[in-house]
Amino acid sequence: MSNIKSVKNLYLTFVILALSACGGSDTETSETLANPTFSLSISDAPVDELSAVVVCFNQIQLKNSGGDIIYTVNDNDIIAPNDLCLNENDEIIPNTVGINLLEFTGSNSLNLVNSTIIEAGDYTQLRLLMSDGSYGIDKETEEKITVSVPSNELKLDGFTASLGGVINLTLEFDLRKGMTNPVGQSGYFLKPRGVRLVDNNEAGHIIGTVSETLLSNNANDGCLVMPEDLSTSVASVYLYQNADLEISTLADNGGEEDNQPLASTSVKFDGEQTYRFEIGFVNAENYTIALSCALEDDPESDDEVNFIEAKNVAVVAGDVPVEVHFNVTTDE
Repeated sequence: MSNIKSVKNLYLTFVILALSACGGSDTETSETLANPTFSLSISDAPVDELSAVVVCFNQIQLKNSGGDIIYTVNDNDIIAPNDLCLNENDEIIPNTVGINLLEFTGSNSLNLVNSTIIEAGDYTQLRLLMSDGSYGIDKETEEKITVSVPSNELKLDGFTASLGGVINLTLEFDLRKGMTNPVGQSGYFLKPRGVRLVDNNEAGHIIGTVSETLLSNNANDGCLVMPEDLSTSVASVYLYQNADLEISTLADNGGEEDNQPLASTSVKFDGEQTYRFEIGFVNAENYTIALSCALEDDPESDDEVNFIEAKNVAVVAGDVPVEVHFNVTTDE
């Protein structure tokens, strides 16, 4: 195992929404159809090593050949600046908004851009311009650690806004893949390799549980039971495209096996009697989902990650999540 720490199960979600309005005159309807609406929200999932993750940005850009659309945090249509982003002298960085991602986990989200009108057409990229001041808080030491993005810019996939169409996209970051804290270098580095762009109209969610007996039976492999700290991972779950994949072909993040994980997350104890996990915003397809006792996974290397069990899961589009349960037997 490498000495590089990975930030586990942080999902950063952006939602782009283009809606056509109903009612009104024929002229009003025609105008509405010609001008899709754009909205942007943010969400994530829990982190193992950090008790807070604050990302700071000051601009959102929609790249278009006919002219870019630029939102700054001083616009009325975007979330207002706040005081979470500080410079080295602990002074507020002006015209910047900071968001503690851990306050918006799972299905919770924060709206960044409110239903603005955009022109129909092809948008080649969505860019998030980062500012200084992003940081994480180490859970054990409470140390503040800087978070940086190459070129201070996240370049994301584009989309097409059709006349009267509905565009509802989620951009989700799996920071088990994309965020590391290399030994010998200062701070965390956020890379876009763990980013997935999902059409919410064709996507669903997975929620699941792992039986305590199954975890206990595999304690020698690293699985935990009833940790005092409820933020502690007790096991890990990995999701792979396509069903019926053999366990021997499943890679960890950074692994060299044939099948690379689409997403991964941690299993957490709820403090009562249930061990839960959740993977949000995945396309409505057939997948293989696998359980491991590995609690650390360096995305920069091929780690020794052994899987206890793998099973198929068919994700359906919609807000109602598909349930997956890992029990002592393979029966649902």
